[in-house]
Amino acid sequence: MTTRQAAPAPESTADFANYDAQLWRTADALRGSMDASEYKHVVLGLIFLKYISDAFEEAHARLEELVESEYADPEDPEEYLAIGIFWVPQEARWTLLQANARQPTIGRLVDDAMSAIERDNPVLRDVLPKEYGRQSLDQTRLGQVIDLISDIRIGDAEARAQDVLGRVYEYFLAQFALAEGRRGGEFYTPRGVVRLLVEMLQPYNGRVYDPCCGSSGMFVQSMEFIRSHSSRIVSPRRGNGGRTTADISIYGQESNHTTWRLAKMNLAIRGIHGQIEHGDTFHNDRHPDLKADYILANPPFNVSDWGGDRLRDDLRWQYGTPPAGNANFAWVQHMVHHMSPRGTAGFVLANGSMSSAQSNEGEIRKNLLEADLVDCMVALPGQLFRSTQIPVCLWFLARNRRNGSFRDRRRKTLFIDARDMGSLVDRTHRELSEEEIGRIAGTYHAWREGRDEYEDISGFCKSATLEQIRSHDYILTPGRYVGAKPQQDDGEPFEDKMTRLAAEWREQQAEAARLDAAIAENLERLGFN
Repeated sequence: MTTRQAAPAPESTADFANYDAQLWRTADALRGSMDASEYKHVVLGLIFLKYISDAFEEAHARLEELVESEYADPEDPEEYLAIGIFWVPQEARWTLLQANARQPTIGRLVDDAMSAIERDNPVLRDVLPKEYGRQSLDQTRLGQVIDLISDIRIGDAEARAQDVLGRVYEYFLAQFALAEGRRGGEFYTPRGVVRLLVEMLQPYNGRVYDPCCGSSGMFVQSMEFIRSHSSRIVSPRRGNGGRTTADISIYGQESNHTTWRLAKMNLAIRGIHGQIEHGDTFHNDRHPDLKADYILANPPFNVSDWGGDRLRDDLRWQYGTPPAGNANFAWVQHMVHHMSPRGTAGFVLANGSMSSAQSNEGEIRKNLLEADLVDCMVALPGQLFRSTQIPVCLWFLARNRRNGSFRDRRRKTLFIDARDMGSLVDRTHRELSEEEIGRIAGTYHAWREGRDEYEDISGFCKSATLEQIRSHDYILTPGRYVGAKPQQDDGEPFEDKMTRLAAEWREQQAEAARLDAAIAENLERLGFN
């Protein structure tokens, strides 16, 4: 069999966009009648396998060169463990799968490869998909997908430096979320929303927790944030002083088993280690004693069947018992329960959480405010989520708002109205730009740190006191506080403008009268009068 030359890794952001889109179109064309939720695991599992195989083969070749001079053993799994690369046994290497891609037994070979990798890499145990040999999966199409992925160079040193696989994997997660509709949104949060949460909280060091982690996007972005800042010269107040990624520990939980597997793979392909557990966060909290320094989450919105009737007296409901028919404030209080004495939290909720007074929700919100936990509220534009059209907002909580790293912010809350931000990338989907993310996060940081450049801006941001919030019955909708956006003066004198508008109105009335007369004349001619 002739081995084809792997496609070079893209170099620029534009190249990545074209590369990802072309790869998706090709892979999606091979899906046939298979459901997106099923095909997702077929493709992402193969991409993962190709990645670890590429990285292994590169390390294997280096060790072969060192056999005589360095006493290296290319077939010793410990050699790979020492450099943070997964050991890939003979029966799981991509070259074997690629050579047999057109054989009717290819599915069984892939299943055997996944099992062998789990056997020899305990961190991946029970994570990889192993359903490639089932009768319902078209083996010819499976072979075509393997051929397609064989053409991508995603695991060698150059590709890893550019995080080619990470970008491809994230792009595919987003596309599968779109293809699956509402269900897909449960495992994927739009990158721009995650970026905004991470940029605002700045998780430089400590324990980072996501109680409903989906495919682990919050953790991936947290690590990217640290890496992008660790090499810069930054002040002690605003940066991590060049510290490395080893300063953060990751904890997560996901109730859906297949999504939990995606989360584990999503971290593994980036070499990120974390304690990601499977289970129902409310009824089987797998991190019961955790006190996290940063909590980032996108809980499922307005869940009605979360089993709240079985948790009426739970110790987490310090600020009020959440309604059995809506889990929003159960998620909020679960996160508060897990915040360390200096902990901060940023999470997405449906807009109703800012104003609802039903079933004790208004009382819980009031108690959170009186406990001085609510640091900032951000209203987001619509259409950011492909999986739902429900408007959403961001909540930011802080356990200690008195002093420490930032200024004393007790009895104050920052409100940011970003509803007019974002640009449509298609008819139904909006994205925040880097500049907009920077403006929102920068406003929060300036306010939180007490920097001189912070100021209230009509229609955008307002630092409100607890007394002002009380006067609004503890409703947290930013539009109530920031006021109206100032209108630009068009330079036309007021009297001239009123004269012009009156003339335009008279013209419109005359045109309406003419049309009415014409309609009446036509009706009379047709005998309707």
